[in-house]
Amino acid sequence: MTAYLQAIGIIALIYALLALGLNLQFGLTRLVNFGVVAFFAIGAYTSALLALSGVPLILSFAAAGLLAGISALPLGLLSLRLREDYLAIVTLGFSEAVRITIQQEEWLTKGVQGLPGIPKVFASLGPAASDTALFFILLVVTALVAWGTVRLTRSPLGRLLRAIGDDEPALMALGKNPTKFKVQIFMVGAVLAGLAGAFYAHFITFISPEQFVPLVTFYVWMGLIMGGSGTVRGALGGAVLLMVFLEGSRFIKDFIPGVSEVQMSSVRLAAVGLALILVTMYRPNGLFGKSTS
Repeated sequence: MTAYLQAIGIIALIYALLALGLNLQFGLTRLVNFGVVAFFAIGAYTSALLALSGVPLILSFAAAGLLAGISALPLGLLSLRLREDYLAIVTLGFSEAVRITIQQEEWLTKGVQGLPGIPKVFASLGPAASDTALFFILLVVTALVAWGTVRLTRSPLGRLLRAIGDDEPALMALGKNPTKFKVQIFMVGAVLAGLAGAFYAHFITFISPEQFVPLVTFYVWMGLIMGGSGTVRGALGGAVLLMVFLEGSRFIKDFIPGVSEVQMSSVRLAAVGLALILVTMYRPNGLFGKSTS
């Protein structure tokens, strides 16, 4: 039971990193990124491939975040020319292009066979101790990112980013140029997604293209919306809430007779979807956001 809860905690923290990155992009500057999973996959494969080649983990993690951030630069530049809905379509298409590329380039990624044997963090400690170490490292990293995000939002730069999201034309009329700030914040969010992907790869120790489908992106969006976009507590609380729904819904089968395991996956998605609808109706700013009443 302890190992199970620890695994859930690790996945929740990975989703928290993804949500914090998306919160910077959408919660502050209203950049609609439907390609979160693409940067997640880039980070996972970059760190896994380098680690399997003998590169020290600290360097493979750094490379994962760096490559994810660099790959976000073209999309960040596109965000300057595209409206929110078109940017959403482009980023979604980018995520599928990344997944298909991973699937087709078998010489590098092993394609659909996946990459097995990815080393764990502190593997010499043994499986249980290694996961415990990973959990605490993730906890520290997530706490540092959350602290940095809070500092950012309270700084003049954070107020400028919020102004970009609230009314960009008015900001430009005041003589401010939001161009470089939108690109930079898009890249920072991608770096966090790449770092989350590296943590995921070294926790699961096996990755394949089927693990990086658009559903991962929409899970992150669900968590952020339920928690409340634009706030750190919303991103963190939403990630935890998402895990509660996804894992808690596994036990619905005990109360619904005649439901197969295949059907159960649909029931789980329906439960999360219903929760999202109710939150949108009664808490439009999220469960951890500011109340509208």
